[in-house]
Amino acid sequence: MRIKSPGLGSLGGLDVAQGLRIAVVGATGAVGQEMLKVLEERNFAVEEMLCLADPREAGTKIKFKGETLTVREVEPAAFAQSDLALFAVGNDVSLALAPMAAENNCVVIDNSYAFRLQEGVPLVVPEVNPGDIANHKGIIANPNCSTIIMVVAINTLHLAAGLKRVVVSTYQAVSGAGKAGLDELEEHARAYLDKREVKPVVFQHPIAFNLIPHIDVFVDENYTREEMKMVWETRKIMHAPELKIAPTAVRVPVFRSHSESINLETEKPLSAAQAREILASAPGVVVQDDPLAGIYPMPLYTSDKDQVFVGRIRRDISVDNGLAIWVAADQIRKGAATNAIQIAEIVAEQNLY
Repeated sequence: MRIKSPGLGSLGGLDVAQGLRIAVVGATGAVGQEMLKVLEERNFAVEEMLCLADPREAGTKIKFKGETLTVREVEPAAFAQSDLALFAVGNDVSLALAPMAAENNCVVIDNSYAFRLQEGVPLVVPEVNPGDIANHKGIIANPNCSTIIMVVAINTLHLAAGLKRVVVSTYQAVSGAGKAGLDELEEHARAYLDKREVKPVVFQHPIAFNLIPHIDVFVDENYTREEMKMVWETRKIMHAPELKIAPTAVRVPVFRSHSESINLETEKPLSAAQAREILASAPGVVVQDDPLAGIYPMPLYTSDKDQVFVGRIRRDISVDNGLAIWVAADQIRKGAATNAIQIAEIVAEQNLY
């Protein structure tokens, strides 16, 4: 079914009469559904939309721009019919299918970890390194959600004063583990209040009324892979291979939106007031910083939004040139779907497909 876009939304200046032919791979999952929602909200110019998923989901009906679309099983022919494919699937599926799509001259924007650190594959946050998109060879990687949120918040400070060291602790919502994570938090909360014993399935320990400093598997130096993603990916995105980063990733009993406590050490002195002014004009950032009035970012209020919210901006009193900030953002939108669509907008606008 063809879906004609009535306008170009945020793609001002793009001269595409009918838009792009888009395939969403993993269209029935949380991120795939959010990608479709963001495409519609941003009025992305779409000529034809293909919703693809595994065979078990084939036949599912999905609404898009007032039309009902039928989910199809992923097959190579779909990529030959598409200009751009948004992948919202796991590593194994992306590794198997993304190169196939690229060989069919279909540009892939992949949300998995599969290609993020591959040489020659751009890893992109549009507010930070949009110029890297032009170097793609068929596949563009979407970073980890926590990485996206952090680099949007710290990049302009890096440009102003030069970052030497970053210490970050993340407070990651259960929806980062999918619908099963959401269901487990709700079930565990009910069980705890009813004084019923319940065993964890999705998480390593009961998640209700608890914090779990363990996301993904442990790797070198007793850091988790989730933590090391923030190290490896931030360095690549910011073109800062020597940047020192010490992360701790924590799962928290919050349904949606990740938060991060970030301490920065800079090469040049930067006051809290200067940092606040820089962040106020940073792309994709909203400053909420009036702590005496109780105004600072909180996940309850940053959900379903596309910006990265920054507050508690203050001097880090433990180092000479230091800042401390508190950040929150919706990890399904800016941390995944919206970031991918922003990349797609640049691909379309610059005819990079």
